[in-house]
Amino acid sequence: MAGLFAFSPKRFAAMVSKEFTQMRRDRVTFGMMVGIPLLQLILFGYAINSDPKHLPTAILDNDRSTFSRDMAAAMKNSLYFEFTRELTTEAEADELLRLGRIQFVLTIPPHFGRDLVRGDRPVVLLEADATDPSATSNAVSAIRQAASDAFNRDLTGPLLALRAPEPLVDLRLHARYNPEANTQFNIVPGLMGVVLTMTLVIITSLAITRERERGTMENLLITPVRPIEVLLGKILPYIIVGYIQMALIIVAAVFLFHVPILGSLPLLFLVSFPFIAANLGVGITFSTVAQNQLQAVQMSFFFFLPSILLSGFMFPFRGMPEWAQWIGTALPLTHYLRVVRGIVLKGNGFADVFPSLWPIGLFLLVSLGLGITRYRQTLD
Repeated sequence: MAGLFAFSPKRFAAMVSKEFTQMRRDRVTFGMMVGIPLLQLILFGYAINSDPKHLPTAILDNDRSTFSRDMAAAMKNSLYFEFTRELTTEAEADELLRLGRIQFVLTIPPHFGRDLVRGDRPVVLLEADATDPSATSNAVSAIRQAASDAFNRDLTGPLLALRAPEPLVDLRLHARYNPEANTQFNIVPGLMGVVLTMTLVIITSLAITRERERGTMENLLITPVRPIEVLLGKILPYIIVGYIQMALIIVAAVFLFHVPILGSLPLLFLVSFPFIAANLGVGITFSTVAQNQLQAVQMSFFFFLPSILLSGFMFPFRGMPEWAQWIGTALPLTHYLRVVRGIVLKGNGFADVFPSLWPIGLFLLVSLGLGITRYRQTLD
């Protein structure tokens, strides 16, 4: 009887060998165990940057003097600002900020140089797209120092007396779309895309994989129902689930977090359909590759991790290196965050969000087409 409970190194070694053999045969799981830590190391080590620099900036220079050029040069030397546009009207500035194509607009008034030489502290306006406060906070701090030192090179001779500890210009900061720099205004609308990505991809891949494991999918195919009808019948309920999740998040955003909804909610629900369908297409594709539900979850997490890190949800998108931005641009969540934040915080219309909408549609065609093709091959 005592021998029954005695520890046997031989039996223990056999069990360890069995687990390694099983792990080796389950190549997808083994690949995920190695791939996910490597992916996290690469993304957190190289791609994530909470202090973005070289932010796209436009300038509306109504003075075009030596001192206005000094102001722009000092901002550029701070490395936070990269002047990409030279504007002629305020309407251009409003449009570029609304569309998210630039992060800042610097407006220099007429007679800026004359007023500065007189010691009148001319007003300089810096407008910022503050929908993501973390992307602008450090840059705003840097411009104050730049404004203090911008004109020292040209304040010589008779103008040397103008040098003073306080800034020579009256710098006015206008944080557009989120003037109080409330991070909830940025995070809560973005959660809509994150929740849809996480739940729809995982649930779809699990539901279909579960059917195959239990053998019920083959029973369905015995009936007159065609494979495409089975597939669409399983997708439609999750589309409804996605819209229910959106409604819950919107209610919480308004009544719990007091997020202002400036745009059209019907438009938001309409443009969300391709994003929901694209995530369902990814889930279907994973279900054709995964051999069991565990693998389906692992594949879904492998897709979800770069989506949440490289989309601009947690960290500023413009702070990432160029190669990470290219990867992020290929993910539908990146574009959907711009759509939902544009509608909710900026009041954008369909024409404004369309440049971010068509990449989601392209991803939808690829993912859903690949998923349906592979799924039909699997069933047939």
